[in-house]
Amino acid sequence: MPRLTTPSYLAALTIARRLRERGYAAYFAGGCVRDLLLGVAPKDFDVATSAPPGEVQRSFARTEAVGASFGVILVIDGTADERIATEVATFRHDGTYTDGRRPDAVRFSLDPREDVLRRDFTVNGLLLDALRYEKGDRLEDCILDFVDGRRDLQARVLRAIGEPDRRFAEDKLRMLRAVRFAARLGFAMEPQTLRAIQAQASTIEQVSAERVRDELTKILTEGHAPQGFRLLDETGLLAEVLPEVARMRGVAQPPQYHPEGDVWVHTLMLLAHLPAGCPPTLAWGMLLHDVGKPPTYTPPDPAKSGDRIRFNGHVEVGVAIARSLLARLRFSNDDTQQIVALIQHHMQFGDIGKMKQSTLKRFLRLPRFEEHLALHFADVMSSHGRRELYDFAKMQYEESPPEQVRPVLLVTGKDLIDAGYRPGPAFKSMLTTAEDAQLEGRVGSTEEAMAFLQETFGAAPALAEPASEHP
Repeated sequence: MPRLTTPSYLAALTIARRLRERGYAAYFAGGCVRDLLLGVAPKDFDVATSAPPGEVQRSFARTEAVGASFGVILVIDGTADERIATEVATFRHDGTYTDGRRPDAVRFSLDPREDVLRRDFTVNGLLLDALRYEKGDRLEDCILDFVDGRRDLQARVLRAIGEPDRRFAEDKLRMLRAVRFAARLGFAMEPQTLRAIQAQASTIEQVSAERVRDELTKILTEGHAPQGFRLLDETGLLAEVLPEVARMRGVAQPPQYHPEGDVWVHTLMLLAHLPAGCPPTLAWGMLLHDVGKPPTYTPPDPAKSGDRIRFNGHVEVGVAIARSLLARLRFSNDDTQQIVALIQHHMQFGDIGKMKQSTLKRFLRLPRFEEHLALHFADVMSSHGRRELYDFAKMQYEESPPEQVRPVLLVTGKDLIDAGYRPGPAFKSMLTTAEDAQLEGRVGSTEEAMAFLQETFGAAPALAEPASEHP
């Protein structure tokens, strides 16, 4: 591939050059080297060096010690609008891991091979002499490969460095990372690596919920979600981190609506519609849209001719399950609200052709309605394939002027009070009724809307005829 000129590449190259000038070894390391060999332009570049963390900090004007005790310093370049943060890590040897996440202690090293041997996967254990590469040498000639990472790249195999059992015992998160890398790269999992994950899958509970959530989100949004979730299932990790999703396997669906197969197959087909870089909320909404089906599965009643499989109440049950799952994984309130909304409303598309105008307009103005559209499209294309309702909804969404879908209200609470109505439980119903009439075009002014409310709910007490004092 042609020489890179991206700001992140040039920033990392400058760092490597300065450290070399000061007498230290410095190489590009990890995923950026792997991607260059695969012909993919890396987004970020990491530098591995023999320079101690303190020397790295003294060598550059702007640094952040994000993990100085582990030898990790961020070197900052660029402007406030385009901040470039390059991770610079000192060669090190890790001690024991007692928490399943980080080494208890590290020993800094001058040996790049020692540094590579404590890393996770062979394809991530490659080093690049970027200064030689920049001078014009062939990329392949500038690679330091102590773990046969290039061989595994060519064979498209994901293999743990050294003993797989030890690598995953050190850092449990590596099990999810293995799934993510294998799915994203389209690589096969090396058998010993796979068996080691299967043996230790139950220990993933040692990893914080936030880190599990972030890895799962990356699996969902890097463009290869179906492969990732098949691997999660094969490794045994799915049942540990998302048991609610694992329960979808084998849950049959009525073939007249779902010729594709069970709930698990249907969900994997939906995930195939997620492009790389898609919104995380959409991805989680697709994953969980039918999470309420396993507990609501009702087989056909043999006593009823033509009866079929049903999932009565699966939306409401799914919403409750999703709220519990998202809370467990520490999702933000905003993300939870959107994901739950996608689940809650995904069946409403079936009624969209016969909705009243007021109901339709309220539906179209759901926050981020484009995500609801994307979910419905994937849902129908992963089942019966009929997209008439999707086309109708998309047309209505794109062609309805905002002022018609979300107009300035003709009647507010203040208008009701000014008219003599007393605030109370009936206010919400009155305001909703007034808005419905407005959205449906039955009233066009505040005066018309107030007259309509008086006709529907009766005159305000202050306007009603006073009661007679005599019979």
